[in-house]
Amino acid sequence: MVEDISVKNIGLEKSISNAVQRIFDLDRNRLIPGQDYRVNVQGSKKPYWKEDKAENPLFTYVSEERLQRPTYRSFIAMLDNYSSACGTTENVTMSEVTEQRTFLKSIMETAPLKFCHTYLRENCTSRTIPADAQGFQGLLYDLWFKLYGRSKGMKSDSSGFEHVFVGEIKEGEVSGLHNWIQIYLEEKKGNLDYRGYIKPRSKSAADSDGNDHVLTLQLVWNGVEKQLSTSFIGVSPEFEVAVYTLCFLMGQENNIVELNTGTDIFDLNIRCFKIYGDKIGTTYPEALDHH
Repeated sequence: MVEDISVKNIGLEKSISNAVQRIFDLDRNRLIPGQDYRVNVQGSKKPYWKEDKAENPLFTYVSEERLQRPTYRSFIAMLDNYSSACGTTENVTMSEVTEQRTFLKSIMETAPLKFCHTYLRENCTSRTIPADAQGFQGLLYDLWFKLYGRSKGMKSDSSGFEHVFVGEIKEGEVSGLHNWIQIYLEEKKGNLDYRGYIKPRSKSAADSDGNDHVLTLQLVWNGVEKQLSTSFIGVSPEFEVAVYTLCFLMGQENNIVELNTGTDIFDLNIRCFKIYGDKIGTTYPEALDHH
């Protein structure tokens, strides 16, 4: 089936919220809750509560077959390429560069990235968006994989991809780590302890359950706590790269969107922070309401 990735005539011009919804609708590669994966959200808590409200793991099942799909497989191959400690120089090998380019090539063939490219070509004014796929892939490489210094005095200890998807530990705190696949794999290895979910501040927010594609949680990773972290759940790697890239290049630090996942509606703030002027410092969803 050929997906419609057009922008015009469907009310998407200049609307980041509509564009994010369109990317979600185009994400045919995301996993199906209850079928391809199962999560056990257990108890809710406030970020400052010290007690663990989840005695069991968050993920009770994830289809390993689904994780062998090309974009998932190439994404997972890169997760062990980084040191979690900020201040440690990242040395990227040619093999790792090949993994990065394989991943980008695989997601460029998907509808979410094709739509993202088309949308940015027609609407982005913050920078020139290459017309051809190879040029756009090069832009994605610069945005996500070019190394920079996050710690004082460092030149190459971090990148957008490492921070957002892999996670880092800086000055005794977990930063980044907003990807469900990384959370699942680290939990499976025994490196991560899920401690419960956190409801949005809205008094009308619904409780979380196993069907939710957005979850705010508390965790301990490699012995270090992160009080509050929101992640999309079950979505494909291409969905996240498309959403974050679009919001980073088109939006501001705060980008309010409404996402209808079919079973729930989430009011989200896709937060985007630049570093060194034009590089991705971080980007992640913040749950404002859930109904």
